[in-house]
Amino acid sequence: MIKLAPSILSADFSRLAESVAQIETGGAHLIHVDVMDGHFVPNISFGAPVMKSLCGKTELPFDVHLMIEEPDRYIEDFVTEQTESITVHQEACIHLDRTVSHIKSLGVKAGVAINPATPLAMLDCILADVDMVLLMSVNPGFGGQKLIPSVLEKAKVLCRTKRKNDMGFEIEIDGGITLDNVREAVDSGVEIIVAGSSVFGGGKPQQRTKEFLDTF
Repeated sequence: MIKLAPSILSADFSRLAESVAQIETGGAHLIHVDVMDGHFVPNISFGAPVMKSLCGKTELPFDVHLMIEEPDRYIEDFVTEQTESITVHQEACIHLDRTVSHIKSLGVKAGVAINPATPLAMLDCILADVDMVLLMSVNPGFGGQKLIPSVLEKAKVLCRTKRKNDMGFEIEIDGGITLDNVREAVDSGVEIIVAGSSVFGGGKPQQRTKEFLDTF
């Protein structure tokens, strides 16, 4: 099953609970929570308190994406009863295996993300241990960017590796996904679609969510 995980980074923060309710009614599967620290990426978003403010106001699970330096210091802050997964960047983790093990020890799924210019080979030693691989299809930091097409080729390679070795991780893509290219992303082997401005930007997140799901 293909899952849609709208990113609340693009939501109206003055009406955050209402925006989340709209994507939930529209059929979204996850809430993608983009956390940025202004150091690992050139932007600042929000921290755990904003995410936790949604606990109990939606039944959608949280798909947490930590685009931050020293993620081990903050992982536990993002663990709630609704947290399904926490993803860290390969580029930000000195001891990636230890970080993945830490996340799993907290009872949530562990994901690893890589930026567009990072080769898949950097994940060879961890693929058997992760629940998700997140392919950044833009350079992280800001919403509304255009998808980098070469990442779709990277997704195809990763999908073949997964099938050949009978691995259980899911493949997620984040950045520049629109109604015009989402089908291409799905055809490349991606199983979780993150979309931010394409869902929330038009002011009709419930309708846009349904339109995305109609393409799967």
